Amino acid sequence: METRPYVPWELMNSFLVDAFAGYGVPREDAAICADVLLESDRRGIESHGCNRFKPIYLDRIKRGTLLPTTDLEIVRETPTTVVADAHDGMGMVASYRVMRMLIEKARTNGMAGGAIRNSTHYGIAGYWATMASKEGMIGLTGTNARPSIAPTFGVENMMGTNPLTFALPTDEEFPFCIDCATSIVQRGKIEYWAREGAPTPPGMVVTQDGSQVTDSERILRMLVDGTAALAPLGGGPGDEMRGYKGYGYAATVEILSAALAGGEFMKALTGVAPDGSPQMYHLGHFFFVVDPDAFCGQDVFRKTAGDICRALRASRRAPGYDRIYTAGEKEYLAWQERKDKGVPVGEAVQRELVAVRDELGLDYRFPFED
Repeated sequence: METRPYVPWELMNSFLVDAFAGYGVPREDAAICADVLLESDRRGIESHGCNRFKPIYLDRIKRGTLLPTTDLEIVRETPTTVVADAHDGMGMVASYRVMRMLIEKARTNGMAGGAIRNSTHYGIAGYWATMASKEGMIGLTGTNARPSIAPTFGVENMMGTNPLTFALPTDEEFPFCIDCATSIVQRGKIEYWAREGAPTPPGMVVTQDGSQVTDSERILRMLVDGTAALAPLGGGPGDEMRGYKGYGYAATVEILSAALAGGEFMKALTGVAPDGSPQMYHLGHFFFVVDPDAFCGQDVFRKTAGDICRALRASRRAPGYDRIYTAGEKEYLAWQERKDKGVPVGEAVQRELVAVRDELGLDYRFPFED
Protein backbone atom coordinates (compact mmCIF):
# COMPACT_ATOMS: atom_id res chain seq x y z
CA MET A 1 0.00 0.00 0.00
CA GLU A 2 1.35 3.44 -0.98
CA THR A 3 2.36 5.53 2.04
CA ARG A 4 4.19 8.37 0.29
CA PRO A 5 2.34 11.68 -0.15
CA TYR A 6 0.97 12.56 -3.58
CA VAL A 7 1.48 15.76 -5.55
CA PRO A 8 -1.38 16.51 -8.00
CA TRP A 9 -0.42 16.05 -11.66
CA GLU A 10 -1.32 19.59 -12.69
CA LEU A 11 0.68 21.09 -9.83
CA MET A 12 3.73 18.93 -10.56
CA ASN A 13 3.54 19.66 -14.28
CA SER A 14 3.39 23.43 -13.70
CA PHE A 15 6.29 23.26 -11.28
CA LEU A 16 8.48 21.19 -13.63
CA VAL A 17 7.81 23.55 -16.53
CA ASP A 18 8.64 26.61 -14.41
CA ALA A 19 11.77 24.94 -13.00
CA PHE A 20 13.08 23.90 -16.40
CA ALA A 21 12.35 27.43 -17.66
CA GLY A 22 14.19 28.81 -14.64
CA TYR A 23 17.25 26.88 -15.77
CA GLY A 24 17.07 28.40 -19.24
CA VAL A 25 14.96 25.86 -21.13
CA PRO A 26 12.49 27.64 -23.48
CA ARG A 27 8.96 27.20 -22.13
CA GLU A 28 7.71 25.26 -25.15
CA ASP A 29 10.62 22.85 -24.73
CA ALA A 30 10.15 22.78 -20.95
CA ALA A 31 6.58 21.54 -21.48
CA ILE A 32 7.90 18.61 -23.54
CA CYS A 33 10.49 17.74 -20.89
CA ALA A 34 7.95 17.88 -18.08
CA ASP A 35 5.53 15.64 -19.95
CA VAL A 36 8.20 13.02 -20.66
CA LEU A 37 9.17 12.85 -16.97
CA LEU A 38 5.58 12.71 -15.78
CA GLU A 39 4.71 10.01 -18.30
CA SER A 40 7.24 7.80 -16.58
CA ASP A 41 5.54 8.42 -13.22
CA ARG A 42 2.12 7.86 -14.78
CA ARG A 43 3.29 4.41 -15.80
CA GLY A 44 4.77 3.66 -12.38
CA ILE A 45 8.33 3.68 -13.77
CA GLU A 46 9.73 5.96 -11.09
CA SER A 47 13.37 5.38 -12.01
CA HIS A 48 12.90 7.80 -14.93
CA GLY A 49 10.32 10.25 -13.58
CA CYS A 50 10.56 13.05 -11.05
CA ASN A 51 13.29 11.11 -9.26
CA ARG A 52 15.65 12.05 -12.09
CA PHE A 53 14.44 15.62 -12.59
CA LYS A 54 17.21 17.30 -10.61
CA PRO A 55 20.24 14.96 -10.81
CA ILE A 56 19.99 14.03 -14.48
CA TYR A 57 18.72 17.30 -15.95
CA LEU A 58 19.05 20.36 -13.71
CA ASP A 59 22.39 19.36 -12.22
CA ARG A 60 23.79 18.64 -15.67
CA ILE A 61 22.60 21.99 -16.99
CA LYS A 62 24.31 23.64 -14.03
CA ARG A 63 27.46 21.56 -14.57
CA GLY A 64 27.57 22.51 -18.25
CA THR A 65 27.18 18.98 -19.66
CA LEU A 66 23.64 19.64 -20.94
CA LEU A 67 22.60 22.75 -22.86
CA PRO A 68 19.13 24.11 -22.03
CA THR A 69 18.51 25.37 -25.56
CA THR A 70 18.24 22.66 -28.21
CA ASP A 71 19.75 23.66 -31.57
CA LEU A 72 18.59 20.66 -33.61
CA GLU A 73 20.37 20.40 -36.96
CA ILE A 74 19.01 18.15 -39.70
CA VAL A 75 22.18 16.62 -41.12
CA ARG A 76 20.57 14.40 -43.76
CA GLU A 77 17.00 13.82 -44.87
CA THR A 78 15.19 11.67 -47.42
CA PRO A 79 11.45 10.97 -47.85
CA THR A 80 11.77 8.12 -45.31
CA THR A 81 14.79 9.01 -43.13
CA VAL A 82 16.20 11.75 -40.90
CA VAL A 83 19.62 12.11 -39.32
CA ALA A 84 19.93 14.94 -36.79
CA ASP A 85 22.54 16.48 -34.52
CA ALA A 86 21.23 17.69 -31.15
CA HIS A 87 24.39 19.67 -30.37
CA ASP A 88 24.23 18.64 -26.68
CA GLY A 89 20.78 20.12 -26.15
CA MET A 90 17.82 18.50 -24.41
CA GLY A 91 17.54 14.92 -25.67
CA MET A 92 13.83 14.89 -24.96
CA VAL A 93 13.23 17.94 -27.15
CA ALA A 94 15.38 16.64 -30.00
CA SER A 95 13.60 13.27 -29.87
CA TYR A 96 10.16 14.86 -29.90
CA ARG A 97 10.95 16.89 -33.00
CA VAL A 98 12.45 13.95 -34.87
CA MET A 99 9.58 11.62 -33.94
CA ARG A 100 7.02 14.14 -35.22
CA MET A 101 8.88 14.21 -38.52
CA LEU A 102 9.04 10.40 -38.73
CA ILE A 103 5.35 9.92 -37.97
CA GLU A 104 4.43 12.22 -40.86
CA LYS A 105 6.91 10.48 -43.18
CA ALA A 106 5.51 7.08 -42.23
CA ARG A 107 1.97 8.32 -42.81
CA THR A 108 2.96 9.23 -46.36
CA ASN A 109 5.43 6.46 -47.18
CA GLY A 110 4.45 3.54 -44.95
CA MET A 111 7.56 3.58 -42.76
CA ALA A 112 10.37 5.87 -41.68
CA GLY A 113 13.53 5.79 -39.60
CA GLY A 114 15.72 8.35 -37.90
CA ALA A 115 18.77 8.78 -35.72
CA ILE A 116 20.18 11.54 -33.52
CA ARG A 117 23.82 12.11 -32.52
CA ASN A 118 25.43 14.36 -29.93
CA SER A 119 22.33 14.16 -27.77
CA THR A 120 21.63 13.77 -24.06
CA HIS A 121 19.34 11.64 -21.89
CA TYR A 122 16.01 11.32 -23.69
CA GLY A 123 13.93 10.12 -20.76
CA ILE A 124 11.75 7.03 -20.82
CA ALA A 125 12.22 5.20 -24.13
CA GLY A 126 8.58 4.12 -24.16
CA TYR A 127 7.48 7.74 -24.57
CA TRP A 128 8.88 7.84 -28.10
CA ALA A 129 7.56 4.45 -29.14
CA THR A 130 4.06 5.28 -27.87
CA MET A 131 4.11 8.57 -29.76
CA ALA A 132 3.77 6.28 -32.77
CA SER A 133 1.23 3.88 -31.26
CA LYS A 134 -1.05 6.80 -30.34
CA GLU A 135 -1.15 7.56 -34.07
CA GLY A 136 -2.02 3.93 -34.84
CA MET A 137 1.55 3.11 -35.85
CA ILE A 138 4.31 0.81 -34.65
CA GLY A 139 7.12 2.54 -32.79
CA LEU A 140 10.64 1.24 -32.17
CA THR A 141 13.45 3.08 -30.43
CA GLY A 142 16.72 2.58 -28.61
CA THR A 143 19.50 4.67 -27.11
CA ASN A 144 23.01 4.21 -25.84
CA ALA A 145 24.08 5.63 -22.48
CA ARG A 146 26.92 5.87 -19.97
CA PRO A 147 28.86 2.56 -19.85
CA SER A 148 27.25 0.23 -17.30
CA ILE A 149 26.92 -3.28 -18.79
CA ALA A 150 29.76 -5.80 -18.95
CA PRO A 151 29.87 -8.20 -21.91
CA THR A 152 29.35 -11.88 -21.15
CA PHE A 153 32.52 -13.35 -19.59
CA GLY A 154 33.66 -9.80 -18.80
CA VAL A 155 33.64 -7.52 -15.76
CA GLU A 156 34.30 -4.11 -17.35
CA ASN A 157 31.38 -1.75 -17.90
CA MET A 158 31.46 -1.19 -21.66
CA MET A 159 27.90 -0.43 -22.84
CA GLY A 160 24.97 1.55 -21.53
CA THR A 161 21.79 0.00 -20.21
CA ASN A 162 20.59 0.47 -23.80
CA PRO A 163 16.81 -0.09 -23.90
CA LEU A 164 15.26 -1.72 -26.96
CA THR A 165 11.64 -0.57 -26.95
CA PHE A 166 8.56 -1.38 -29.03
CA ALA A 167 5.01 0.01 -28.86
CA LEU A 168 2.27 -1.61 -30.93
CA PRO A 169 -1.32 -0.34 -31.25
CA THR A 170 -4.07 -2.80 -30.25
CA ASP A 171 -7.85 -2.75 -30.10
CA GLU A 172 -7.61 -2.49 -26.29
CA GLU A 173 -7.43 0.62 -24.11
CA PHE A 174 -3.64 0.53 -24.01
CA PRO A 175 -0.89 -0.42 -26.48
CA PHE A 176 1.43 -3.38 -26.22
CA CYS A 177 4.62 -1.64 -25.05
CA ILE A 178 7.82 -3.41 -24.03
CA ASP A 179 10.20 -0.87 -22.53
CA CYS A 180 13.14 -2.26 -20.61
CA ALA A 181 16.90 -2.11 -20.32
CA THR A 182 19.12 -4.75 -21.86
CA SER A 183 20.87 -5.04 -18.49
CA ILE A 184 19.38 -7.20 -15.73
CA VAL A 185 18.47 -3.93 -13.98
CA GLN A 186 18.65 -0.36 -15.23
CA ARG A 187 21.05 2.13 -13.71
CA GLY A 188 18.17 4.47 -12.90
CA LYS A 189 16.61 1.80 -10.69
CA ILE A 190 19.79 1.56 -8.62
CA GLU A 191 19.82 5.36 -8.35
CA TYR A 192 16.23 5.16 -7.11
CA TRP A 193 17.12 2.50 -4.52
CA ALA A 194 20.09 4.58 -3.35
CA ARG A 195 17.87 7.64 -2.89
CA GLU A 196 15.37 5.56 -0.91
CA GLY A 197 18.11 3.94 1.20
CA ALA A 198 17.26 0.49 -0.19
CA PRO A 199 19.72 -2.28 -1.20
CA THR A 200 20.16 -3.64 -4.71
CA PRO A 201 19.16 -7.32 -4.89
CA PRO A 202 22.11 -9.71 -5.22
CA GLY A 203 23.09 -11.05 -8.62
CA MET A 204 22.52 -7.84 -10.58
CA VAL A 205 26.08 -6.53 -10.45
CA VAL A 206 29.38 -8.13 -11.46
CA THR A 207 32.61 -7.04 -9.78
CA GLN A 208 36.23 -7.49 -10.75
CA ASP A 209 36.92 -9.76 -7.78
CA GLY A 210 33.67 -11.72 -8.07
CA SER A 211 32.22 -10.43 -4.79
CA GLN A 212 28.52 -9.71 -4.27
CA VAL A 213 27.67 -6.05 -3.69
CA THR A 214 24.20 -4.89 -2.66
CA ASP A 215 24.88 -1.42 -1.19
CA SER A 216 23.18 0.78 -3.81
CA GLU A 217 25.25 3.92 -3.17
CA ARG A 218 28.47 1.90 -3.29
CA ILE A 219 27.39 0.26 -6.55
CA LEU A 220 26.85 3.66 -8.16
CA ARG A 221 30.36 4.70 -7.10
CA MET A 222 31.81 1.46 -8.43
CA LEU A 223 30.04 1.92 -11.77
CA VAL A 224 31.74 5.30 -12.08
CA ASP A 225 35.24 4.12 -11.14
CA GLY A 226 34.91 0.98 -13.25
CA THR A 227 35.25 -1.61 -10.48
CA ALA A 228 31.75 -2.98 -11.06
CA ALA A 229 29.34 -3.40 -13.94
CA LEU A 230 25.72 -4.36 -14.43
CA ALA A 231 25.06 -7.89 -15.62
CA PRO A 232 23.38 -8.15 -19.02
CA LEU A 233 19.78 -9.34 -19.19
CA GLY A 234 19.95 -12.98 -18.18
CA GLY A 235 22.85 -12.55 -15.78
CA GLY A 236 26.62 -12.81 -15.69
CA PRO A 237 29.53 -12.82 -15.70
CA GLY A 238 29.32 -16.29 -17.34
CA ASP A 239 26.70 -17.65 -19.72
CA GLU A 240 25.02 -20.17 -17.41
CA MET A 241 21.84 -18.05 -17.33
CA ARG A 242 22.20 -17.15 -21.02
CA GLY A 243 23.26 -13.59 -20.38
CA TYR A 244 24.74 -13.53 -23.87
CA LYS A 245 21.20 -12.77 -25.08
CA GLY A 246 21.05 -9.49 -23.16
CA TYR A 247 24.66 -8.80 -24.15
CA GLY A 248 23.78 -9.27 -27.81
CA TYR A 249 20.77 -6.98 -27.64
CA ALA A 250 22.76 -4.33 -25.75
CA ALA A 251 25.46 -4.45 -28.43
CA THR A 252 22.81 -4.17 -31.17
CA VAL A 253 21.39 -1.03 -29.57
CA GLU A 254 24.90 0.40 -29.09
CA ILE A 255 25.69 -0.12 -32.77
CA LEU A 256 22.42 1.29 -34.08
CA SER A 257 22.51 4.28 -31.70
CA ALA A 258 26.00 5.25 -32.85
CA ALA A 259 26.46 3.97 -36.39
CA LEU A 260 23.19 5.16 -37.99
CA ALA A 261 23.96 8.77 -37.08
CA GLY A 262 27.75 8.58 -37.18
CA GLY A 263 27.95 9.31 -33.46
CA GLU A 264 30.03 8.25 -30.47
CA PHE A 265 29.80 5.07 -28.41
CA MET A 266 30.75 3.17 -25.25
CA LYS A 267 33.68 4.72 -23.35
CA ALA A 268 33.23 8.05 -25.15
CA LEU A 269 29.86 8.48 -23.38
CA THR A 270 31.00 8.64 -19.76
CA GLY A 271 30.47 12.38 -19.35
CA VAL A 272 33.96 12.56 -17.84
CA ALA A 273 37.07 13.76 -19.67
CA PRO A 274 40.44 11.97 -19.33
CA ASP A 275 41.53 14.60 -16.79
CA GLY A 276 38.45 13.91 -14.66
CA SER A 277 36.57 17.08 -15.59
CA PRO A 278 32.93 16.98 -16.78
CA GLN A 279 32.33 16.77 -20.51
CA MET A 280 29.36 16.43 -22.86
CA TYR A 281 27.73 13.00 -23.09
CA HIS A 282 27.16 12.86 -26.88
CA LEU A 283 24.54 10.10 -26.73
CA GLY A 284 22.85 8.58 -29.77
CA HIS A 285 19.24 7.50 -30.32
CA PHE A 286 17.44 5.71 -33.15
CA PHE A 287 13.75 5.53 -34.06
CA PHE A 288 11.60 3.59 -36.53
CA VAL A 289 7.92 4.12 -37.31
CA VAL A 290 5.76 1.71 -39.34
CA ASP A 291 2.20 2.36 -40.51
CA PRO A 292 0.10 -0.85 -40.48
CA ASP A 293 -2.06 0.64 -43.21
CA ALA A 294 0.85 -0.04 -45.56
CA PHE A 295 0.57 -3.74 -44.68
CA CYS A 296 -2.63 -5.50 -43.58
CA GLY A 297 -4.49 -2.36 -42.55
CA GLN A 298 -5.10 -0.60 -39.26
CA ASP A 299 -8.13 -2.57 -38.09
CA VAL A 300 -6.66 -5.99 -38.88
CA PHE A 301 -3.40 -5.16 -37.12
CA ARG A 302 -5.09 -3.81 -34.01
CA LYS A 303 -7.45 -6.78 -33.68
CA THR A 304 -4.72 -9.35 -34.26
CA ALA A 305 -2.45 -7.69 -31.72
CA GLY A 306 -5.31 -7.52 -29.23
CA ASP A 307 -6.28 -11.15 -29.82
CA ILE A 308 -2.71 -12.28 -29.15
CA CYS A 309 -2.55 -10.28 -25.91
CA ARG A 310 -5.92 -11.60 -24.73
CA ALA A 311 -4.92 -15.19 -25.50
CA LEU A 312 -1.69 -14.80 -23.53
CA ARG A 313 -3.51 -13.39 -20.51
CA ALA A 314 -6.10 -16.19 -20.67
CA SER A 315 -3.51 -18.97 -20.75
CA ARG A 316 -2.96 -21.43 -17.89
CA ARG A 317 -1.37 -19.77 -14.85
CA ALA A 318 1.42 -21.15 -12.67
CA PRO A 319 0.42 -22.32 -9.18
CA GLY A 320 0.19 -19.43 -6.73
CA TYR A 321 -0.31 -16.75 -9.37
CA ASP A 322 -3.71 -15.24 -10.13
CA ARG A 323 -2.95 -13.17 -13.21
CA ILE A 324 -0.88 -13.04 -16.40
CA TYR A 325 0.03 -9.67 -17.87
CA THR A 326 1.07 -8.45 -21.29
CA ALA A 327 3.61 -5.69 -21.87
CA GLY A 328 2.15 -2.27 -21.13
CA GLU A 329 -0.69 -3.59 -18.99
CA LYS A 330 0.93 -2.98 -15.60
CA GLU A 331 1.81 0.55 -16.68
CA TYR A 332 -1.81 1.14 -17.72
CA LEU A 333 -3.02 -0.17 -14.36
CA ALA A 334 -0.55 2.10 -12.57
CA TRP A 335 -2.09 5.08 -14.37
CA GLN A 336 -5.60 3.98 -13.41
CA GLU A 337 -4.45 3.89 -9.79
CA ARG A 338 -2.65 7.24 -9.88
CA LYS A 339 -4.62 9.42 -12.28
CA ASP A 340 -6.88 10.90 -9.59
CA LYS A 341 -4.20 10.98 -6.88
CA GLY A 342 -1.06 12.43 -8.39
CA VAL A 343 2.65 11.64 -8.25
CA PRO A 344 3.85 9.79 -5.13
CA VAL A 345 7.09 11.38 -3.90
CA GLY A 346 9.50 10.04 -1.30
CA GLU A 347 11.46 12.12 1.16
CA ALA A 348 14.54 12.49 -1.05
CA VAL A 349 12.49 13.86 -3.95
CA GLN A 350 10.53 16.10 -1.59
CA ARG A 351 13.77 17.72 -0.45
CA GLU A 352 14.89 18.26 -4.04
CA LEU A 353 11.60 19.83 -5.10
CA VAL A 354 11.73 22.27 -2.19
CA ALA A 355 15.41 23.06 -2.84
CA VAL A 356 14.78 23.83 -6.53
CA ARG A 357 11.72 25.92 -5.68
CA ASP A 358 13.63 27.98 -3.13
CA GLU A 359 16.66 28.36 -5.40
CA LEU A 360 14.52 29.77 -8.20
CA GLY A 361 12.15 31.70 -5.94
CA LEU A 362 9.08 29.98 -7.38
CA ASP A 363 5.70 30.49 -5.71
CA TYR A 364 4.68 26.90 -4.94
CA ARG A 365 3.62 25.00 -1.86
CA PHE A 366 3.49 21.21 -2.01
CA PRO A 367 0.93 19.05 -0.17
CA PHE A 368 3.65 17.27 1.81
CA GLU A 369 4.56 20.59 3.46
CA ASP A 370 1.19 20.90 5.20
